[in-house]
Amino acid sequence: MSSEPFEPEITAFYCIYCGYMAADTAGALGVQYSPNVKFLRLPCTGKTDIRYLLEAFEQGADGVYLVACPIGNCHHVRGNERGRARVQRAKRILDEIGLGGERLEMFFMSGSQAHAFAAAAQTMTERIRKLGPNPLKRYRPPSPPAEGGEGELDEEPGWRGRRPRPGTGGA
Repeated sequence: MSSEPFEPEITAFYCIYCGYMAADTAGALGVQYSPNVKFLRLPCTGKTDIRYLLEAFEQGADGVYLVACPIGNCHHVRGNERGRARVQRAKRILDEIGLGGERLEMFFMSGSQAHAFAAAAQTMTERIRKLGPNPLKRYRPPSPPAEGGEGELDEEPGWRGRRPRPGTGGA
């Protein structure tokens, strides 16, 4: 067993309005936050799909969170409320499969809240350190044997992208 402390891998989704602006403000003010958080922009947290959240865990994230506009102040009217409903459903799914809904969270803040942005990253980092690594990391299904033949793609192990449709030339 390694003597190094567990450093979680966290994926954060944020909207291009308040979430992005809060991140930008944190950077401009030099506000420090955990470097183990990887960010992905969404047009709005209302565009959050439960599949995105679950896929982040499948791909090895120990924790996932969203940063959205404040409730009642979404640039897409009620997009953050739709996102919140999807996060709540994803939490129930995570509890049902034994991963734990506490590994997923949603934070609401305005673009000027640089310190709240940093606090969200710190909150999730501390929470996930206590929970430990994503249990899915222990189970890695064996890669299927490579089958030679026409139309097969050279893929790296664990690749989960879409294959091109036959006859489209991959475009």
